[in-house]
Amino acid sequence: MMEFDREEHGSERTDKNCENGIINTETHAPGTEEDHKSCEDNEENQKTWSLERNWGFTLQELFGLALKFFKEMNGKAFNPTYEENLRLVALHKQITLGPYNPEACPEIGFFDWQGNDRRKEWLRLGSMAKEDAMEDFVKLLNSCCALFAPYVTSHKIEKEEQEKRQREEEERLRLEREEQERRRLEEEARRREEEEMRIKEEEQRRKEEAERLQIEQQKEQIMAVLNAQTAVQFQQYAEQQYPDNPDHQQLLIRQLQEQHYQQYIHQALQMQQMASQKQQEDSNALPAPVLNEAVPTCNPNNQSNSLENHEQQSDSKAFHLCVEGKTGEVAIIAPSMWTRPQVKEFKEKVLHDEDSVITVGRGEVLTVRVPTHQHGSHLFWEFATDHYDIGFGLYFEWKDLTIPTDSKIEGESTTDANEGTAQAEKEKPTEQGRRPLVNEVVPVSRRDSHEEVYAGSHQYPGEGVHLLKFDNSYSLWRPKVVYYRVYYTR
Repeated sequence: MMEFDREEHGSERTDKNCENGIINTETHAPGTEEDHKSCEDNEENQKTWSLERNWGFTLQELFGLALKFFKEMNGKAFNPTYEENLRLVALHKQITLGPYNPEACPEIGFFDWQGNDRRKEWLRLGSMAKEDAMEDFVKLLNSCCALFAPYVTSHKIEKEEQEKRQREEEERLRLEREEQERRRLEEEARRREEEEMRIKEEEQRRKEEAERLQIEQQKEQIMAVLNAQTAVQFQQYAEQQYPDNPDHQQLLIRQLQEQHYQQYIHQALQMQQMASQKQQEDSNALPAPVLNEAVPTCNPNNQSNSLENHEQQSDSKAFHLCVEGKTGEVAIIAPSMWTRPQVKEFKEKVLHDEDSVITVGRGEVLTVRVPTHQHGSHLFWEFATDHYDIGFGLYFEWKDLTIPTDSKIEGESTTDANEGTAQAEKEKPTEQGRRPLVNEVVPVSRRDSHEEVYAGSHQYPGEGVHLLKFDNSYSLWRPKVVYYRVYYTR
């Protein structure tokens, strides 16, 4: 009730301002058409703003609530007077049908006094605008029923809650869309990373596969060359170990070939490292005369580092010799060496021959002399020890090649072996101050012969004597028992 009164006072002030001509900054003459139009527009805007501010609904929404309340509650929650009811019905017709038009309305009977009263009330509204009729309808309903304002307030609260829920739902949907977009972008980024990783892994795999195939091809080529060099030796050695078992012979040959290849690769890497170090040292030093030495090509030995370093320097040298006053060159072919773990079985087999078990005293070097055989082409040897290691080296003493005796030959305890049988003999004095030429084939180095059987073969470089040196000079307390076997092959 109070709200509508304030609106009426506001409307009166607006009418007064319009009558006085205070609409814009410009002053117009009263009574003009522009003044009336401006006043009406301003008054309508003021009413609409006032209704929305007081009720929280637009005029159209507020009229809808009022009409719904009137239809549902008339005669129940409130009972308007006859005049108020006529006014409300007339305003409703003015809003829905417009101003009264006798031609468009059907005739009413003379005794229908209520219908005639409604027609008269509708006619009195004249050309009232639809918005004004809505506002009058709401004001009249609010004045005649005290329950209308709480009814509108409840709907206002419901509307606000609905708008709040709608905003929350919109915010939730927005967040969901943002989360879905974020997940989609993350999934795309993850897929791109996985694809890039898969491509890199595939390229790496192809590269590794190509390298592996290249290494296998190189290995096959190297093994083919190495196997061609050692085929006869390994075959003869396998026949000695397993005389009546071809399967075991083939298995042993494959093991020896694989071990030979690994030794060759290890030796080649060490030679490459030594060559690079030597080149670096040469670059930092003054120029020096270059020795005419052949580069070692194969030295299959997988023993200690000291032995490998010595063998790299002496595997395949070109020796300048004096033969009956003439100068010539004789090449020493590198030996083949390998190991096998059957120490116990080897010792049991060797024990049957007493000459094949020797004792090297403490601090001594014992040499086993094995002359070349006229029907042989290769020398084979095998040896093992009890409990401790021993030094081993191989030399070749030429029969017909001599060199001047410039230095005294060290005295050694010697034992000769002819076709595997040890026989003692003294060194024959040389004529005219010369001595036989001795070439180093395998330098002396300590071998763990108490853990593995050390074996090897060497092609005859010519006619002479192979010297198998067992070195125990480093041991001051312990003598060493050596089990060995030597033989030749055709």
